Amino acid sequence: MSNELTPENIPMLAFAESPVAHLVSRYRRAVEVNRALERLFGVQRDQLIGRSVQRLYPSTADFIRIGEKCESLMKESGELVYEDERFMQSHDQQVFWARAKGVTLSPEDPFALMIWTFERVGERKVKSVNLTPRERQIAPLIGNGMTSKQIGAKLGISHRTVDVHRARLMKKFNVNNAAELVSQIVTAQ
Repeated sequence: MSNELTPENIPMLAFAESPVAHLVSRYRRAVEVNRALERLFGVQRDQLIGRSVQRLYPSTADFIRIGEKCESLMKESGELVYEDERFMQSHDQQVFWARAKGVTLSPEDPFALMIWTFERVGERKVKSVNLTPRERQIAPLIGNGMTSKQIGAKLGISHRTVDVHRARLMKKFNVNNAAELVSQIVTAQ
């Protein structure tokens, strides 16, 4: 696309160059993305267009759960806008906390055509618990259901080290088991 400013290309140029990450989707498949979204997720436009946006989620379970919640709330309430904070995943598989906001252009069938914006949210501290940098790395991975071995392999550390951090997180969140820990890390969205 030419960066020359003409009345005909202003809308497309504004979308492409917006500092806000935008994604247009049809039935949860990418129709169009802008450069800010490419930067946020570390992915090229042609890697997304025509493909499921599931690749932007850390897990299939997150993709399904958030999709069901979004669609059901929009249908039940008649709202055109859905907004939440959630874990997302960049192309290099780095999990991060993001604010997502979507507007449907087809109220009778919300996912038929939607425009989404995404922004990275700063380090998240749940319940004012002070976490070490390593605990902030490990917590979202636990929240995504990864085992200590999987987390250790992903971060290049021993699974026993992950177990130590998991135990410290359980103590900081004052919980007795892994399920309670996950529920504290991943709050109801």
